[in-house]
Amino acid sequence: MDAIALQEKIGRIEGVEAVRVVGESGAIQEIHVLARRTKAPKQLVRDVQSLGHALFGEDIDRRVVSIVQLSDADLEGGFRPALVDISETLDGSRAEVVVSLRWNDSIYKGKSGGAASTATRARQVAEATLDAIRQGIHPGAALAVGSMDVPLLGGRKVAVAQIVLVTDATERMLIGSAFVDEDEARAVVRAVLDALNRQLADLKSP
Repeated sequence: MDAIALQEKIGRIEGVEAVRVVGESGAIQEIHVLARRTKAPKQLVRDVQSLGHALFGEDIDRRVVSIVQLSDADLEGGFRPALVDISETLDGSRAEVVVSLRWNDSIYKGKSGGAASTATRARQVAEATLDAIRQGIHPGAALAVGSMDVPLLGGRKVAVAQIVLVTDATERMLIGSAFVDEDEARAVVRAVLDALNRQLADLKSP
């Protein structure tokens, strides 16, 4: 069984925040799951077993699956990056965007510069967000903005980020979104973080 593919699929199960699958020679040895308290642990184990059987045709021994559940407050308190501030400096026809994130008691500031254009501002904010995230992840992971759009959906603007993640020569396309309330730039940051949140536990630098 492909451990990387299984890990990605388990990460999409409702309530799962992070997952690590340990395998060798096609055999799954350990599955570690961090989840919210929205499901009973036994149900999460059954979900993992059902997913393995349905998508990979493999029976996963429940004894290799370990579940850790945290409250919403614990998960939001440092486990995920939180937006602190967004600033923009104009210099003639050029603009520089700085995004500040708080993550595990550290502040990371990411920057992105380019033309002072409303057409490119959302992408600049997304690039600055990734620049901040890169400072807190291990150097073997590469991140890039695939696309950044703010379309109308049901009469409301929605920030939609497509983020490219490359680890160990494996490329993944991640999608995140956030409704635009008053500040479009903040919604862009939330969309980028929404795309990455389930991957960050594995990407965090020691």
